[in-house]
Amino acid sequence: MRYFIQLSYDGTGYHGWQIQKNARSVQEEVEKALAVISRETLEIVGAGRTDTGVHAACYIAHFDSNRADLADENILFKLNCLLPSDIAVHKIFRVRDDAHARFDATYREYKYYLSRNKDPFTDAYSEKESRTLDVARMNEAAQILIETTDFTSFSKLGSDVKTNNCIVSKALWEESGNQFVFTIRADRFLRNMVRAIVGTLIDVGLGKLSPEDFRMVIEKKNRGSAGASVAAKGLFLVDIGYPSHTTDYTNNTD
Repeated sequence: MRYFIQLSYDGTGYHGWQIQKNARSVQEEVEKALAVISRETLEIVGAGRTDTGVHAACYIAHFDSNRADLADENILFKLNCLLPSDIAVHKIFRVRDDAHARFDATYREYKYYLSRNKDPFTDAYSEKESRTLDVARMNEAAQILIETTDFTSFSKLGSDVKTNNCIVSKALWEESGNQFVFTIRADRFLRNMVRAIVGTLIDVGLGKLSPEDFRMVIEKKNRGSAGASVAAKGLFLVDIGYPSHTTDYTNNTD
């Protein structure tokens, strides 16, 4: 039987979601806790990587089990008791046997937080940016992302991917109190992509680049032409979308 698991985590103490040698990962912690609860050795497949230090307000993974009772509030309570305080599971639910947390996802949405001033309640989860930013120019440049297919200029060098093509459907800066918040939604993301985009858009906001310069950065398809990546601590995965048939197990064949 296949289950989806919805969770959130503070990525500060982890080298991302995916299991790695000699490094702490979110996947490893969740797999260990699930193995205790289910009394099975389970492999969890996540919706995708998150980089070291990046957080997730909403993350989805799937796993298979012989047990039919794991989508239960009591199981959820026990699982959260076993997990460290920086990981929380919010829901476990049955899905179709062919449902896939990664390949069935239609979009992922991230938010990046910049704080104007020092704030003890947000400093651990945002990058400080006290300089004056032209948000209108940043939004003008951000719209170019929706017209873009090849994101090589914002991809981490040496990444082992077959294509740097992504489809961005939303890219928007907003001001909220003490913070600037950037939201971006796409079908997929490259390693370091959002942080590199944010760093380059900040250069636009500071007047170092014009929106047309930003377009030229993209067209060069060279990471060296883009701005510096911002810190991981301000980046959150906030949503993952799936077609309704993916998460509906009523038509399951088992």
